[in-house]
Amino acid sequence: MDSSSGSQDKKSRDNDRREAKEANSTAQHFVDFTEEEEDLVFRMHRLLGNRWEIIAGRIPGRTAEEVEMFWSKKHQKR
Repeated sequence: MDSSSGSQDKKSRDNDRREAKEANSTAQHFVDFTEEEEDLVFRMHRLLGNRWEIIAGRIPGRTAEEVEMFWSKKHQKR
């Protein structure tokens, strides 16, 4: 086994851990939406539709992916 394949395996494991951590972080952000943020998302969606980047731009600290995930989760329960 050459050292480059061992190095690639380590990089792959590190990337897998980082992606899992990011996914967990995104899930936590969903839980932390405030009532005001929820209200703003619903009102903005009524006006703009699925334009998550624009909606997220109105909520400090939120990404388009978080807002879209929030919207999807809320509508799954209905």
